[in-house]
Amino acid sequence: MSAQPRDFRFTAQELAEFHRNGYAGPFTLYEPDEIEWEWARARQDLADRSDAVYRDESDGTGAGNSANYDRHLDNAFLADHITQPGIVDRVASVLGPDVLCWRSDFFPKYPGNEGTDWHQAATFANASGRPQIQWPRDCDPGGCLTVWCAFTDATADMGGLQFIPGTHRTMYYDETKPMRYDPERNISVVKNGVRRGFFGYDYRELQIDPDWQPDESKAVSVEMRAGQFVIFWSRLLHASHPHAGRTNRMRMAFSARYVPTSVRVYPGASAVEEYGGRASLERYGTVLVSGVETYGHNRVVQHTTKGHPFRRRTGDGAWA
Repeated sequence: MSAQPRDFRFTAQELAEFHRNGYAGPFTLYEPDEIEWEWARARQDLADRSDAVYRDESDGTGAGNSANYDRHLDNAFLADHITQPGIVDRVASVLGPDVLCWRSDFFPKYPGNEGTDWHQAATFANASGRPQIQWPRDCDPGGCLTVWCAFTDATADMGGLQFIPGTHRTMYYDETKPMRYDPERNISVVKNGVRRGFFGYDYRELQIDPDWQPDESKAVSVEMRAGQFVIFWSRLLHASHPHAGRTNRMRMAFSARYVPTSVRVYPGASAVEEYGGRASLERYGTVLVSGVETYGHNRVVQHTTKGHPFRRRTGDGAWA
């Protein structure tokens, strides 16, 4: 008799704690030797960008940091990763049964790198000024659910995550404000005694109250060994420590971001414009990881098999 699949859904107590704190975990998805092997193989495959979703635009601006996005759409390991039951069951516990993965991205931190600045994201308009996700009007969401998985050890010394529990209930930043992209000016700035940056932006420019500062006395460090992950609302105040350089090993994390199927993704947009670049959404699609999609307002790609993870819907509605 085959073993019954394990149910990873949150218990009522776990769900209440998640709603109180805004995050849950760490949880173990892979054993350290397993993720070391999988990541080594995937890293080699990722060097081939021939099937990557985002290409440099012909105007010469380049895809910018968005070239780092959504490699789950062309890489077999990452395609399977975002659909792992250990992740999807827990995400669906919070969002409901019908769930899309709308973005993934890598977060490397090398020895000596600054920490990532405190930030929140409700609509992900923070870099471009244009909402990238839009919930129905009768909802008061916390942005999206982010699943941040450590592909290598992520201790405090190596750039591990920090959260300020409970802050997902209040938005301290106005994402409609403009931020200036200036990687020379906004990298490794000392803020409250810590070297921090935000990928070429100064997130403080979005503060609703210019005099407000995050209460770092309430911050919690979440350390993870390779193969573990944490789930949090993108609206939760989060940051990362600098990589102290006490080891020559880099920290690599992979984030997958999830919303209910009722949420509109990149509404009205034909390209991602941020981080000094522009990338067309022509080849982009969301991935249905749980339940059904009945709204029809997002492009959806279909998971197939390892080696060719997704196929895209053609203009006549067929799958190519």
